[in-house]
Amino acid sequence: MPSALENFTSSLILASSSPRRKELLGYLGVPFTVVSPQTEEKHRPGESGVEYAMRNSLEKAEAVYSGRSDKSGSVVAIGADTIGLLDETVLEKPLDPADAIRMLSSMSGRSHKVITAVALVGDRAGQVYRDCFAVETLVYFKQLSPAEIAYYVQTKEPLDKAGAYGIQGIGGFLVRSIQGSYSNVVGLPLVELAEALQRWSNV
Repeated sequence: MPSALENFTSSLILASSSPRRKELLGYLGVPFTVVSPQTEEKHRPGESGVEYAMRNSLEKAEAVYSGRSDKSGSVVAIGADTIGLLDETVLEKPLDPADAIRMLSSMSGRSHKVITAVALVGDRAGQVYRDCFAVETLVYFKQLSPAEIAYYVQTKEPLDKAGAYGIQGIGGFLVRSIQGSYSNVVGLPLVELAEALQRWSNV
């Protein structure tokens, strides 16, 4: 069966419990398995948003790669982490509905960055190979009324989303425009990931 990746023969493991990332990775047409990583995501003092996302993605990929039961064959684990940045303040998943309202209110009528970091960890010729990168998209919100924010929060969609919204779902009505990759905002930058996997094939 043809895929979007030429000459890619390694087994893929997606280190994520996100159904959105699973759907996006499936678009590349390469078989993969899904394993939920057991890692802690905690922002460290002095850590930039990009550093935080890249560390999280690498820790996820490392955990799944090292914990796999089948140690034979060429395997690549993919870890990813998505955060929002508003004035360099990290926007993670809201703690509760009140926190979601606070976050959405702060983003109303403004632009913010969405950063997804992706890490690949696997074996090549007996060596552990790592590749980690981050992609940034600029997202512009419309001016939101309190009623619009209340409506959106009561749908419960924001509660498990970084930045308290999902552009691919109901939260699409919040977004006036974006500058950059759409799939990056959803949770996995497909163009850059496909390019990274092609690089992997050429290592």
